[in-house]
Amino acid sequence: MTVAIGIDACKDGWFYFRFEDGVGTFGVAPTIAAILDGMPFDGRALIDIPIGLKERGKTERECDLLARDLLRPRRHSSVFPAPCRQALKQKDYAAAKDKNRKVTGRSLSRQTWGIAPKILEVDEYVRANPPVSDSLFEAHPEVVFCGLAGGPMSASKNTRDGFTERMTILRIFDPDAETYISSAFLAYGGYEASRDVIVDAYALALCAKHPGRWRLLPDEPPKDPRGLPMRMVYMAR
Repeated sequence: MTVAIGIDACKDGWFYFRFEDGVGTFGVAPTIAAILDGMPFDGRALIDIPIGLKERGKTERECDLLARDLLRPRRHSSVFPAPCRQALKQKDYAAAKDKNRKVTGRSLSRQTWGIAPKILEVDEYVRANPPVSDSLFEAHPEVVFCGLAGGPMSASKNTRDGFTERMTILRIFDPDAETYISSAFLAYGGYEASRDVIVDAYALALCAKHPGRWRLLPDEPPKDPRGLPMRMVYMAR
């Protein structure tokens, strides 16, 4: 079995699950490099962060639009428009919002600006390590759960019902899911990583284990001006 990793941003850096030869580990890393450096070329890592960014044009990335359509009518608002690359290097929110509007015709949400340093970190890492783009894939947890369940989740992940719904789906596909997630929450939950981050990272790791069942959004991803594919992956039932 090759290496399969699921990664989500958390307060202290990046939370991850890593599976290799049937053994799973998890933890919090301060940088994305600490997780991905040395990953085998045939490994697969899924991360909940935009990869491949626009630098011009008044339309969103196609993968964002398709993901939002897939999640309608309940979870589509969870897909934020990815910022343009120029906005990430602005000194404050007002400047970033202005730059994003000039380049894309859209403003920039506070939520997106809040993770701008994470987006920039991944963007710079992938551009500095070109082979990584063949192993690291963008994945939105709500799209992954939608693919596993055959439709969007009915409740928000931040509610008790939403947590129960997502755990039910994960247990169907992996009987060990609850054990791993419980152990991770005992070690990190509420401090370095929230419960929903841990659940999302596990869903991405589960998807990373089964590249033969992946679907792409879009089917033929375009590349950004730096040559990075603008795509999302998820796993079909």
